[in-house]
Amino acid sequence: MTEQTPVNETTAVKATPTLPDAQTVTEIEHYTDRLFRFRCTRPASLRFRSGEFVMIGLMGDPHPETGKQKPLLRAYSIASPSWDEELEFYSIKVQDGPLTSKLQHIQPGDEIILRPKPVGTLVHDALLPGKRIWFFATGTGFAPFASLLREPQTYEDYDEVIITHTCREVGELTYGRDLIESLKHDELLNEVIGEGFWKKIKYYPTTTREESPKMGRITDLMKSGEAFKDLGVEPLNPESDRAMICGNLAFNLELKEMFEEYGLEEGANSKPAHYVVEKAFLD
Repeated sequence: MTEQTPVNETTAVKATPTLPDAQTVTEIEHYTDRLFRFRCTRPASLRFRSGEFVMIGLMGDPHPETGKQKPLLRAYSIASPSWDEELEFYSIKVQDGPLTSKLQHIQPGDEIILRPKPVGTLVHDALLPGKRIWFFATGTGFAPFASLLREPQTYEDYDEVIITHTCREVGELTYGRDLIESLKHDELLNEVIGEGFWKKIKYYPTTTREESPKMGRITDLMKSGEAFKDLGVEPLNPESDRAMICGNLAFNLELKEMFEEYGLEEGANSKPAHYVVEKAFLD
């Protein structure tokens, strides 16, 4: 999740040396002029399920007349797994975005606001048991799957994990590609989950503008059958396949329609089924 509709704050907050619900930035990495990731400290009281999101932000500019400031908050998927001692986030940069125009300039040691109330639908609890889990992402929609790909339960629950990531340009695939590659050498995860757990993953990156080994929208590649042929699997079916979607609105709606044709039903925390969609995401 990235730039979202502002959360209304009823009370203006005066500028203070320390932000409300403050956490300290510990690490930053920029990938392109549109994408970056950062890590920050984790509140001791924060408990979340891999795949959930929280509200994070910064203080807005002082009011020209009163000098008071209000928090600028947006929904961000937590990209780190539930067991991580820190929190990781993956973000776009919107030059005129109220929040990300400021957030892209943070440095280690700076503070951000983090409201420790995680929510979301991209959690294992919202799905019925299955044999194969599909993660479908566009852009920074990869973030919740970065969490779930490092979650032991993912590999306990499924025999196969397929992650598709569609972006416009090759550079926008870097975060996901590097993360998946790092799993092979993560001694902790290989010890906790089992040596070679990462062999269950099938990674399917595609681009829509810049030339790459696999061009095209994942939905088109699925409709033509090319994606299933490349991956060596059958089309999704409700007996064995489960899926999670995190992308732009058009992508979400198109996949939902396709899933219904496959016979899959949408699930929720209160009623687990075959697939779930993160509705709060905006690419």
